[in-house]
Amino acid sequence: MSEDYGQPPDAENTRRVVKQLLDEVRDAGGVQETLTIEWRGQPTYVQVVKLPVTTVSYNPGTRRIRAQRSYDPERDRALREDPWGPIGQDYLDFLLKASPENLAEKDPRFEELKESLRDFKQNSPGLITRDGVVVDGNTRLAALRELGVSHLRVGVLPESCTWDDVHAIELSLQLRKQHRREYSYINRLLAIDEQRKLGRPAEVIAREFRIRKETYQQDVWTLATLNELIERSENAGFRLRLMDFEDQQEKLRELHRRYVKESAVSQDAADMMKETRLAAIALKFSKTDVRLIEPDFGARYLESRLPAWASEAMRNAARGTGSATIPGLNRSIRTTNAAVAEARSLTDAILKARSVEVAADSAPPARTAEATKQVAEIRAAFDDALEPAGKDARVRKRKQAAQDRIKDACQDIEQCITDLVMARASRSIDEEAFDEAILHFRAVLGKLAAETARSIRVPGDGVSWLLSAVPPESR
Repeated sequence: MSEDYGQPPDAENTRRVVKQLLDEVRDAGGVQETLTIEWRGQPTYVQVVKLPVTTVSYNPGTRRIRAQRSYDPERDRALREDPWGPIGQDYLDFLLKASPENLAEKDPRFEELKESLRDFKQNSPGLITRDGVVVDGNTRLAALRELGVSHLRVGVLPESCTWDDVHAIELSLQLRKQHRREYSYINRLLAIDEQRKLGRPAEVIAREFRIRKETYQQDVWTLATLNELIERSENAGFRLRLMDFEDQQEKLRELHRRYVKESAVSQDAADMMKETRLAAIALKFSKTDVRLIEPDFGARYLESRLPAWASEAMRNAARGTGSATIPGLNRSIRTTNAAVAEARSLTDAILKARSVEVAADSAPPARTAEATKQVAEIRAAFDDALEPAGKDARVRKRKQAAQDRIKDACQDIEQCITDLVMARASRSIDEEAFDEAILHFRAVLGKLAAETARSIRVPGDGVSWLLSAVPPESR
């Protein structure tokens, strides 16, 4: 069951106004404007009327700003306690206009919508319940109110509409491709998770959100990871919020892909990489920087550069965890599990410091200053560690460049074979042009053989074949 927010306090009066407008439209005859929606699994036409903007209310259950509601806990509490009151409705108005990534700024997409409404009026109608709750068009309502427009066009849902219908219709309309303003990244994850909690099959959810099942699984994993990070960031009443990760979509998706790949080889290595990359994401490092973090990044580059307090916290976390005794020497060595515990403790320290830093307006100045100092020290350590990691990555890339290009060429030749088969079937091959291309290929192969002979001291089977296939006079 979806959350039930009840009715606005003036719902009865709004119902009378809406009924009067519907009766007037019906009695007028002629061509009437209707709106097609999906109503309980079937397409349905609803009547469109023109309603004063003062008679409708923002939908407190809209998924568009769900993650951003945590921005101001006091106003969010007022919204939960009285979703139709002036504080709650004003907070919704503010969130609908703000940028999901930075609520201190207006959303450029909102400004574009407002300009469009100013220049071209309202092209498509919104959608309301008989009580005046806006199901579709909350952002348009905010823009029209800001422009000083007195009325908006809306389709009116059937009288039997429940809150379950409201939530289902909003999601259905949002997932249409032509919808102007999409959910933000985190709010999309929350919408997917809501459907999952309702017990809907993964295949159905993926189809409705127009994503592959693998992407659905990735999104479920990502939201679970973020919720875990928020729990771990708890620091004497302060914690991070989902909206703090709104601009991290690509980094989180790359993390999941890399984590799955690494887990197939070594779970401990995958966990090491995951923890360190999450720490870098929490510190707002760029996508290219995060990519440099491999499972050995901490031990190889980072640990020696960390401030003393962070190193001590990592040692305490690993103490007594994952140790193994060397037979005959009576000595203990650190195992990979202990290294994972250390990496996790570092990430926890960063999360706790960040939770205080982002709550600078409500945290005591001394605590904020200490948290800011800790974040700056660890960020500097990451910066120093990323420099040699980047150099090593470039060296590895240069070492792998030649063989990678051979693999790419092989894929092109395989595609060429397919194209030949298709050209033969349709008798469309240009034989002269193909012959010239083969001659060019032979010349390039000769150059490759010549450079290979100079570069490879101990030829393997592949290199031996190449040198024998291309005689010296053709090199």
